[in-house]
Amino acid sequence: MLGVAFAMAGKGGAQGAGGLGGMGALVPLILMFVIFYFLLIRPQQKQAKKHKETLANLKKGDYVLTTGGIYGRIFAINGPVVILEIADKVRVKLAKGQVARLATPEEAQPPKTEG
Repeated sequence: MLGVAFAMAGKGGAQGAGGLGGMGALVPLILMFVIFYFLLIRPQQKQAKKHKETLANLKKGDYVLTTGGIYGRIFAINGPVVILEIADKVRVKLAKGQVARLATPEEAQPPKTEG
């Protein structure tokens, strides 16, 4: 009876199905990593590098948008702290990293009120 079981097993054992052995299982994993790198990791690194360059090039008088959605003009920069003027004689301190992007002067101006 045991002889029949060995006869039905066939040749090659585990390698018979894949042909490549352990390498056959690695190819899809490597392919998935490459796809994730080009679709997720690389664009995020590029965006972070661009944001870091923007923060390094900030200067007094630039109009910016903060991550909290506040528009303003940079009044002063003291190391990692930015003093932002959001209205006439209204200034707030914030961390330099909280500046989301540069804005145009038109975006930063308060809306006109009729009255």
